Amino acid sequence: MLVIGRSEVEAVIDIASMAVDIEAAYVAASAGEVEIPPVGHITFPDVDGDCHIKYGHRRGDADFVIKIATGFPHQSSHGQPTGNGMSLVISATTGEVQAILHDEMLLTDIRTGIGGAIATRRLARSDATKLLIVGTGVQARRQIEAHVELLDRPLDVRVWGRSAAAAATVVDDLRASAKAQVATDLAAACRWADIIATSTAADEPIIADEWIAPGTHITAVGADASGKHELDAHLLQRADLLVADSAAQCLDHGEFSAIADDPERASAVVELGNLLARPTLARSTNDITIADLTGIAAQDIAAARNVLAQLGIDRHSTV
Repeated sequence: MLVIGRSEVEAVIDIASMAVDIEAAYVAASAGEVEIPPVGHITFPDVDGDCHIKYGHRRGDADFVIKIATGFPHQSSHGQPTGNGMSLVISATTGEVQAILHDEMLLTDIRTGIGGAIATRRLARSDATKLLIVGTGVQARRQIEAHVELLDRPLDVRVWGRSAAAAATVVDDLRASAKAQVATDLAAACRWADIIATSTAADEPIIADEWIAPGTHITAVGADASGKHELDAHLLQRADLLVADSAAQCLDHGEFSAIADDPERASAVVELGNLLARPTLARSTNDITIADLTGIAAQDIAAARNVLAQLGIDRHSTV
């Protein structure tokens, strides 16, 4: 059994290569080729912490993957990481543990950023270059990193956060890789942007319907558990296209749970994998498109497999 630490994982991360595998994983998941049980979720209300357990098996793979990710935001006040976790790679023929990727949340953060950029690349207008990042945590940085790497155009990036100082820190940290500046007025920044990526832990909407102009694309990754919402419910009603990594999962505990009680609107949700499988299906210039990404096990399988491949360990197919 291999035990691979965070530094070893980080040393072989290739965003472009991993994006190819994750895009294929989205397609496979929507085609029913990945067994994905319901997400395990444990909450620790006394300390505002939680743990997500995502697991699954892609048909034909030699292994299945169990990903454990924890979030304890209060740790930041002690100067400690707020997230941690690992992926277990287990043989689908013998049940033996093949590898433990003790990445300490790194892979979850990176695959989430990649997923966001994949959704934007598929859904945003081809001439969209003005990217607003809403949030200042680790995921804000990952969204910028992946969007800059995976979109085929230079981006003008603005970062908004409840703390202007935190937004300035994000901009300073990424100045070498992205043209970025701090946005001080969220409403004005939303009206300016043609791409918006939200990555906050908001428990009530912070993006108002009236701020969003026709032609805007929004990738929302913050609402990954019940009770979290970043977008005005009226905006979800007005949008021309609603896209989810998993329709069932997003309607249950994602951004789209706000429309779950509206059968007509809920039935209009399209899965990202189905759109990726139809690359010629275009959007209208004035469409408002929203991608709700709660994270699916297929991404974790792809990320773990990609890291092992980069390390020269091929665990893709059954013998």
